[in-house]
Amino acid sequence: MRAVVYSQLGDPDVLRVVERPVPEPLRGEVCVAVHVSGVNPTDWKARRGQLAFPEVVPNQDGAGTIDAVGDGVAASRLGERVWLWEAAWRRANGTAQEYVVLPERQAVRLPDGVSFDVGASLGIPALTAHRCLTVSELGPRGLAPGSLAGRIVLVAGGAGAVGHAAIQLARWAGARVITTVSNSEKEELTRAAGADHVVNYRDRDAVGEIRRIAPDGVDVVVEVAPAANAALDSAVLAANGTVAVYVGDEIELSVRELMSRNVRYQFVLVYTVPPAAKGQAVADVTAAVADGALPVGADAGLPLHRFPLDRAAEAHAAVEQGAVGKVVIEVS
Repeated sequence: MRAVVYSQLGDPDVLRVVERPVPEPLRGEVCVAVHVSGVNPTDWKARRGQLAFPEVVPNQDGAGTIDAVGDGVAASRLGERVWLWEAAWRRANGTAQEYVVLPERQAVRLPDGVSFDVGASLGIPALTAHRCLTVSELGPRGLAPGSLAGRIVLVAGGAGAVGHAAIQLARWAGARVITTVSNSEKEELTRAAGADHVVNYRDRDAVGEIRRIAPDGVDVVVEVAPAANAALDSAVLAANGTVAVYVGDEIELSVRELMSRNVRYQFVLVYTVPPAAKGQAVADVTAAVADGALPVGADAGLPLHRFPLDRAAEAHAAVEQGAVGKVVIEVS
């Protein structure tokens, strides 16, 4: 089989395509024939970060078909269409290869009629968005239709993959969604994703506009730029509101002022979410997908940028350079 690998850290050009034997699943594992591999910022950051294995296949997310099962896995799973999550977390083998072996719980049945493109676009973005929407002390621990009814959610940077998933999941769960963007192109994308209100912070007073829409404040902020948006978040949060931060950044906060309103900051790293919460997220995201709540593509507000396996370096470069939309690698 063909696999994309790197054995040193650096620019995308450290990625190369090699031939490897098809792996065999061990007990509790499945071997998945990968159709589509999703590329996320975490993938290129890992490629530039720390090399934990002599040779690494990148990419956490993907979708495909179960080709073989190990002992302890039901034979009925053979041929099952699945979406994959955290394939490369603390492992040397991600989804940028024709076959990947991983624990069976990380290969989740893809609902009938749902494309591999959708499956490969879940993983990191959707599970992160789910966690951000469910960490409020006063909110639900899971998501379902109506579970966020009456809540107002502000999604910062709604045109990104996590922001896009947050808009879709929040709407599916019944929330009213406001999002902020930096230009008209992203405004169109977030409206297509389902945002109720879109605020272009470059051409209007974002605080004033959000306060006009939500006079009593917003309940949850899904935050991609905590330092840049610290003052805005403080100004628009309701009492007992939560800011869920999923991107690392240095931040200074006015603790006394936030304390007086019992505001909560929750920092989210999807990999280390507690197992019970991760399991709930996987189940809820799958339910949302089955309901048609997480479509992808330009019409759904998340344009797809496709690359073949032998151009994986270009796919990584596109994500690293801030491509608007979802970058996927067509493996087979």
